[in-house]
Amino acid sequence: GGPFVTLPLVYTEHPEGKGHNLGMYRMQVHDRQTTGMHWQIGKGGGFHYKVAEAQGKSLPVTVFLGGPPALILAAIAPLPENVPELMLASLLAGQKLPLVEGVGPHPLAAGAEFALIGEVAPRERRPEGPFGDHYGYYSLRHDYPVFRVRRMARRNGAIFPATVVGKPRQEDFFIGDLLQELLSPLFPLVMPAVEQLWSYGETGYHSLSAAVVKERYKREAMASAFRILGEGQLSLTKFLLVTDRPVDLKDFPRTLEHVLERTHPETDLYVFSNLSMDTLDYTGPEVNEGSKGIWLGLGDPVRDLPREFSAAELPQGVTEVRVFCPGCLVLGGPAFSADPGAAARFVTHPAFAGWPLLVLSDEPRRAVASPMNFLWTTFTRFEPAADIHAAATRVVRHHLAYQAPVLIDARLKPGFPKEVSCDGETAATVSRRWTEYFPAGGVEMGDAEAAHLAPGDESPG
Repeated sequence: GGPFVTLPLVYTEHPEGKGHNLGMYRMQVHDRQTTGMHWQIGKGGGFHYKVAEAQGKSLPVTVFLGGPPALILAAIAPLPENVPELMLASLLAGQKLPLVEGVGPHPLAAGAEFALIGEVAPRERRPEGPFGDHYGYYSLRHDYPVFRVRRMARRNGAIFPATVVGKPRQEDFFIGDLLQELLSPLFPLVMPAVEQLWSYGETGYHSLSAAVVKERYKREAMASAFRILGEGQLSLTKFLLVTDRPVDLKDFPRTLEHVLERTHPETDLYVFSNLSMDTLDYTGPEVNEGSKGIWLGLGDPVRDLPREFSAAELPQGVTEVRVFCPGCLVLGGPAFSADPGAAARFVTHPAFAGWPLLVLSDEPRRAVASPMNFLWTTFTRFEPAADIHAAATRVVRHHLAYQAPVLIDARLKPGFPKEVSCDGETAATVSRRWTEYFPAGGVEMGDAEAAHLAPGDESPG
């Protein structure tokens, strides 16, 4: 689409004096005075703009570039709408955030490198994109509001900040996980029945989360699930795994196994259609539209999960079968464009009867290469309402009851954005220097084109 500002700290104030917001929204440079303002749904700055636009007024905006790390962390933190990011920045820094009087309507962060001061006019839009995004795909071209720069301030010797965005794991992945660690003590305060919560950066964060909740009365877990899906930016979560027994949520294979051991799909799998969806998730029928899923795995285990697969006969069209973790198989098969109905046929075949979860993938070898790959190739490529199938379904008391196995159709669908690719020279440099970046080891490296390293392999590509 063109050059972008990738680390902007966008400060706005509610037109009716109801608080301020600091967020990070990428800004495509249109010309010497204007940029786009990528206000997706569910963003605080976008809420302020909506109020101003309804009043026919421009929204004053100040964009900080650079500054204290605490300010950058606060800007992307998934705080409740009424909690100010500047307060969190002060708490993270251990001191009140220094502000100075500015040349515009807003105070300036004293530690920022640059400040762009201007406004976003009502009812003005320009095309933005495509742009390689943190989901790992090129987000498509859409119209967004326009930020018009009127003044600029800078520090002496100012340094222009930037980041790299692409398939996990990039810089934003590590920042996101750090934020989750920092904010984890707050979740039980805001949502008392939620003991643990983790969103998986390998899926772009919004595609998959998991929670450990209290189950003090029957189905209390669903109250917690609804609470999570109704809380700030967590409301953009597409799929949520829920259990009431202790498990290390950061260990995704163990978390999935834990849920599959305990679930009754007939009563524990829920799909909600005709809802909003994260702007950058293109699995839905239209931009910002899609569905959500909740899968419960409560109480004690109810089944022993199979760990090895063998079958005398496979359904026609299945090209390979691989085990991701106990209870979960990844199937290879025809492309969706060649055989859209393959998933519905495969899930009913008796060869898979003992497995609670199947995933149909264009790249089964890649999908099982590591937990990172499974998360990325599965949850960024399916929409619950369109791509969940089961051996049988029936309606019970207005609930769709699924009979195992459940199959997720994670094949790429027509019109889906292209995968973000890295040029060969840069990929070779990163592979060669990986152990310099992470000398302690233990950090998985993503191959730009094929697959991530197998679990436990810490050597560069």
